[in-house]
Amino acid sequence: MIGAFTDQAVSDSVRGALEPAGYRVTAADGSVVCEVWLRKGVPPAQKTDVQGAIYPIADSALVGVISFPKQTTDFRGQSIKPGLYTLRYTVHPNDGNHLGISPNRDFLLMVPVSVDKDAPAQMKFEDLVKMSKNASGTNHPAGLSLVSTDGKKDFPSVAQDDNNRTILVAKAKNAAGADLPIALIVKGVAE
Repeated sequence: MIGAFTDQAVSDSVRGALEPAGYRVTAADGSVVCEVWLRKGVPPAQKTDVQGAIYPIADSALVGVISFPKQTTDFRGQSIKPGLYTLRYTVHPNDGNHLGISPNRDFLLMVPVSVDKDAPAQMKFEDLVKMSKNASGTNHPAGLSLVSTDGKKDFPSVAQDDNNRTILVAKAKNAAGADLPIALIVKGVAE
């Protein structure tokens, strides 16, 4: 656990929406992979029957902020510059271009904090994708995959999966104040 997020590069709206403590994820050599601050009161999904989705989170909802101290990649393998990004929930499209990229459709799209300043903003999928393209610098948004928390017992913790991907396991709070367990791949790419 780390302290409150205080970086003034992030809008008051986003900073004020975050929990008072965050998480530092370190590699085996002790270097920092990333730091993550989750939102307090993550908005619930309006529809809970989205095929292939497992997280009950509102589409485009701000889920947190992530800081990368050095260059990294998103789940697709795209290069991501060091810096601060908001994390907004979405499900990848159910089309032929996205078959098999993940066991479930839940993702957090990264958006540079200079572009995403309104924590409660709700946006259309196309607008969120456009904003996230600023993080990847490509024609594809920058996303991190959410995976199932089934079988996870230690919150918070950092786990490795069978593909050597680094997963932050933590509990956010939903808008009603109940625990919302999440498992976010913060380092590693799709098979």
